[in-house]
Amino acid sequence: MYKKGVAIGVIVIAIIIGVASSLSSTETVNLDMSRTHGTISTAMGSPVLGDPSAPLTIVEFGDYQCHFCEKWFHETKPPISMDYIETGKANLIFIDNSILGRDSFAAAQASYCAEDQEMYWEYHDLLYNSQEPEINGGWANSERLKAFAFSLGLDMELFESCLDSGKYSKRIQYNTQQARDHGFRSTPAFIIVGPDGQQSISGAQPFSTFQKVLDSMI
Repeated sequence: MYKKGVAIGVIVIAIIIGVASSLSSTETVNLDMSRTHGTISTAMGSPVLGDPSAPLTIVEFGDYQCHFCEKWFHETKPPISMDYIETGKANLIFIDNSILGRDSFAAAQASYCAEDQEMYWEYHDLLYNSQEPEINGGWANSERLKAFAFSLGLDMELFESCLDSGKYSKRIQYNTQQARDHGFRSTPAFIIVGPDGQQSISGAQPFSTFQKVLDSMI
C-alpha cells in the first residue's frame, strides 16, 4: 500500500513538472511544484490568499462565468475574509474548473498572465465584479480581458503576448482535471483542509455553513 502511494505521488509530481516545463520561461511566476493541500495538488492554482502558514486552507474550485461562483464571491467570501483570512485562521487558493466554455478558459489564462505581473488577485476580483449574465456572450472574450488588464495598469505588451500565446492553457487543463479527479462536476465547490483532515462543501453555501465547518476544524 505504501509503495502504491509513493508511485502515485511520483506520477503526480512528474505530471506537474511536465506541465510547468511547457510554460514559457519569460515572465513566468515561480511555481511550488510540491504544493499540495490534503489530497489536492494546488501547485498550478492561484497564489495563496492570506497567511500561507494558516492552520486551515480553503480550496475553491470555480469558473469565472459561473453565476453561483459570483454569488459566493459577493455574499460569502467577504465575511470569510474578514473573520478567517485576515485574522490568520485560514487562507484560500483558487483552482480553475473552467467548464462553461471558451471564455471561461480564456479568463482563467488571463488571470495567470496577470499573476506574471503580481496582480493575480486584483485581476481575479475584477473578473467577478465584471461578470455579465450571458455565458460566452463576450464579456470575457480576448478584447475585454485585455481591457481589464489595461484598467489595472498592467504592462500590455507582456499581458497580450502571454494571453495570445495560450501560455497557460495546460495549467488550466491541469487544474480542471484536479476538479474532475475529486468528483466536482459543477461550480463552485470547496475543500477545507485542516491539520486533521479535509471536508467538502458543494455550491454557493452561506457564510454560516462555512463558519460551522471552519470552526469545527480549527
